Amino acid sequence: MNPALLVSPQSYKARLYDYALLTKFKLSALVIFSAAMGFLTAPGNPDWSKLIILIVGGFLVTAASNGLNQVIERDLDKLMDRTSNRPLPDQRLSVAEALSVCVFCGVTGIYLLASYLNLASGLLGLFALLSYTLIYTPLKRVTPFSVFAGAVPGAIPPLLGWVAATGHLGIEAWVLFAIQFIWQFPHFWAIAWVLDDDYKKAGFIMLPTGFRDRGSAMQTFVYALSLLPIGFLPFVYGISGLVAALTIAAITIYFAYTAYKLLSSQSVEAARKLMFASFIYLPVVQLIMMLDKV
Repeated sequence: MNPALLVSPQSYKARLYDYALLTKFKLSALVIFSAAMGFLTAPGNPDWSKLIILIVGGFLVTAASNGLNQVIERDLDKLMDRTSNRPLPDQRLSVAEALSVCVFCGVTGIYLLASYLNLASGLLGLFALLSYTLIYTPLKRVTPFSVFAGAVPGAIPPLLGWVAATGHLGIEAWVLFAIQFIWQFPHFWAIAWVLDDDYKKAGFIMLPTGFRDRGSAMQTFVYALSLLPIGFLPFVYGISGLVAALTIAAITIYFAYTAYKLLSSQSVEAARKLMFASFIYLPVVQLIMMLDKV
């Protein structure tokens, strides 16, 4: 056998690792957690086969979105410390190969959602993919309103989960959407505060004022605090009970407090604490609503 045709297990592992980096495997998994929580929070007994399809299809669509984002920004990723070692700027993957992976993931994911769940689920997946790559991605160098544009597809997962379970968009689905939509602003702005110097190397305008200043910190605090009244909407619309609402309120108060600490100190350390609090906040709130139903 021609030795050139032999590929070592290490090469396969390296290629799979690069595919995981291209599609942001961990982030995609976290996104699908939100979709699964929306599915399990919906009324009725869950159809476990549909949940599996939602997880696989939703993961593939999210992976495609993340990968296409990296294809578009590959030259900008070279400029930033945290992204310069990604497989495209480091030329471990070609653009053609990366596009092939993204197209396969996107088409397969949307097909699974539309064919095995319902058409609305497939359309939501398609909307999230297109709006993330064609609207949010190019706007990052143009205006801080890009965060708003990105928060729309970013809040689709729980909405998608609800629609996959019920087949329709009700007010309850939009409540789940609203929580995740508003949460993204303090979440992304905390990350942007920590990484502002790196983002500026690529020309990304991610903070609401474009700078680490009191205005950016104030808006971050206001959005975090606005989660307090929004957190009672699941109780108002019968998604969860009073105990869950009070528990969510307590968690939200702590979350808003970490945002207030950023406002008072305007330090990178305070932003980092808010960032970690945001990672915990959303899955805990979604788990509370799901467990309250159970």
